[in-house]
Formats: sequence, structure tokens, C-alpha cells
Amino acid sequence: MAATNPAAAPAPAKSKKLIIIGAIVALLVVAVAAVALFVMNRSQHSDPYGEEAPAKSAATVVPTFLPLENMVVNLADPGGDRFAQVGITLELQDEATATTVKQYMPSIRNGILMLVSQRTADELLQREGKEKLASDILREVTRPLGMNAARPQAAQAQGDEDEARPAARRSSSPVRRVLFSSFIIQ
Repeated sequence: MAATNPAAAPAPAKSKKLIIIGAIVALLVVAVAAVALFVMNRSQHSDPYGEEAPAKSAATVVPTFLPLENMVVNLADPGGDRFAQVGITLELQDEATATTVKQYMPSIRNGILMLVSQRTADELLQREGKEKLASDILREVTRPLGMNAARPQAAQAQGDEDEARPAARRSSSPVRRVLFSSFIIQ
């Protein structure tokens, strides 16, 4: 004659509920800690100016450099007695682009010679003049490749500044930059 105690039966049910609630709270604490660590880890890898750090891929694309032969060009100065010797290296997207550029090299060299011969010595002695020449050469190099790197009409109307989305245009072009390896004016 075992008598059952009515107060003893509800006690195990309450302890099970406490264990379940405790487990849920522990899981929530672990989840919040994981999210906090993830956010802190991301913020450590970003730029101090708020820009995202570039993701490092296993296969980084190394640019290809294609040096052109030095060019000697008469400048557009009055009297025609000034000339420039210019050494140019093209920074290209990859080796396949270098092969394509080499196929069009006579046309590209002709265009570059025409561009430089239209400049004066005073223009080319200034940093801005060299930068403008480099952007013009970039357009001239991409023209035979079928790339349209010409400035939009609005930027041409504003003057010499190449400010109409230069980053977007350069990223789509297989020719990344024009670098001067030598620049002599006499």
C-alpha cells in the first residue's frame, strides 16, 4: 500500500523544464558569442576608411608588362627644333592580351607617334601633360583591340580632366595602364 505523494510528481516535470530552459539560454549565449566574433573578425580585415579588404584568392592574376621600343618624335614647338625620346611600357591584363597587342603593334606605334608629335615641350614638361598623354595613349592602344576607351562627350566638354568613370572604364579594358620608362625632351 503504497501511497503516492501528489506533491512529489510535479517536481520532476519542473526540473526538466528548468534543464530545457537552461539549455536554450546556453545555446543563445553561444550563438551571440559566435556572431560577435564573426563581426569583430570582419572589422579587423577591413580598411580603416570603411572599405572592404579585397578577398585573397588562391590564384592571383599577375599583370603582364609589354615594353615598346623607344620612340623619337619631333614636337609641335614653333621652329620644329625640339624632340622627345619616349620609352613606354604597357601594363596588360594577361599574356593573351600581350599577344593581341603585338599583332597590332604597327598601328599602335603610329597612333602613339601621332599623339606625341602634337604636343609641345612645355606641355610635356609638366606632370599634367604627361598624365594626359598617358590617358590618350591608353585610348590609342585600346582602339585597335576593339575596346572603346574614348572619353564621354561630357568629359571632353569639361576640358582635359579624365573624370568620367575612369575606374570603370579601365577595369573593363585589357590594357590597365601606360607607364613611361623614359622621357627625354631636347
